[in-house]
Amino acid sequence: MHPFELRELLQQMLGVLESERRALAGLDIDGIVGCAVRKTVLCDRLEDTTAEAVDAQCRGLLDAARRLNETNRRVRNLIAANVAARLDALTGQPALYRAHRDAARVRRLR
Repeated sequence: MHPFELRELLQQMLGVLESERRALAGLDIDGIVGCAVRKTVLCDRLEDTTAEAVDAQCRGLLDAARRLNETNRRVRNLIAANVAARLDALTGQPALYRAHRDAARVRRLR
């Protein structure tokens, strides 16, 4: 892949990640799912990229995409934790995976 093509794909990825950020902020499930599909398509197109195609400008775009993706991942995790806490409050029971984690801590302490 030529660096020009790579830059174009990375700019598209940044656009999708920005759209995902807005969809997460608005809790727009259709937007979130659409972004996930578009990210997968772009990742498939980037899969065969060699290191030689990555110039300085591409590295900057890659770094920006990495940071934005990490931010979006953290937002998704916060939303999931909030949902889990609300579900726990409704049922009056802690989530099952937490019980396993607590049991593992007890075993380590022994």
